[in-house]
Amino acid sequence: MATKSSLKKELTLLDIFCVATGAMISSGLFILPGLAFAKAGPAVIVSYIVAGLFCVPTLLSMSELITAMPKAGGDYFYIMRGFGPLLGTVAGFSTWFSLSLKGAFALVGIGAYLSMVTNLPLNIIAVICCLFFISLNLVGIKEAVGFQVLLVLGLLGILAAYTVLGFKAIDPIRFQPFFSNGLRPVFSTASFVFISYGGLMKVAALAEETKNPGRNLPLGMILSLLVTSVLYGLVVMVTVGVLDPALLKNTLMPISEGAAVFGGSAMSTAVNIAAFLAFVTTANSAIMTASRYPLGMSRDKLLPAYFQKISSYSKMPYAAI
Repeated sequence: MATKSSLKKELTLLDIFCVATGAMISSGLFILPGLAFAKAGPAVIVSYIVAGLFCVPTLLSMSELITAMPKAGGDYFYIMRGFGPLLGTVAGFSTWFSLSLKGAFALVGIGAYLSMVTNLPLNIIAVICCLFFISLNLVGIKEAVGFQVLLVLGLLGILAAYTVLGFKAIDPIRFQPFFSNGLRPVFSTASFVFISYGGLMKVAALAEETKNPGRNLPLGMILSLLVTSVLYGLVVMVTVGVLDPALLKNTLMPISEGAAVFGGSAMSTAVNIAAFLAFVTTANSAIMTASRYPLGMSRDKLLPAYFQKISSYSKMPYAAI
């Protein structure tokens, strides 16, 4: 039975899928492929798939724990129960800092894009956007996640269009030789692009607010990993197949450059919009999930009771947010 301090169970399978996917797709796709191609050559496609496979053991473990203990705080909650307050405190603060810095990086990315079309400094835009996401999360979990769902579906739509249209422009000669730098760089590059999947497991922090968490959270994370890894592989394959290798090795905007080859300025602009949406979804999901860690730590008396405060109207942990 819900209590005054309970979080509201409102999140569905689609919501979990979009929060996890939005947390992953960001600079790992829009910036890293060129740098990764310089290390592994055309086999960078395999590196992205292998990096996704690295997530499977953790995903299965997290799914089991979520089913047993669907509580706010995700991995912190499990580590606290399994290893005690010392490691629990380290885990809680470490995850909170990592998510906060991931969100900050995304806010800087948003500021960089918007500073090109406004006269405002990057840092001012980032602060304004941060306040917007905080306000959105204070309104309610359904509103914050609804915003996430809309943007993630738009992001996936643009990347799917990039893949379909770009497939026709692929030059097979660009994949030869496929393992141009040997086999070993494929695996070292996989560890380099592994950050592209960062954020997948942190959606477990929302377990307490998920309907039927034993089903929706594991299934949502599995679907998110599957869709994202396949999409990464296809987008990188198109990019390698349409761009000159010398250009791809030295660009920090590989997807945008690839779009310009077969879609002109219109497709390049669409990809830039997708990159902007990716930063927005990453920032929103980072604030959403990071705030559940102070809440969980406060419940275990590792932080002041202030962080347990939950709005009676929106059922959101406003102090932690």
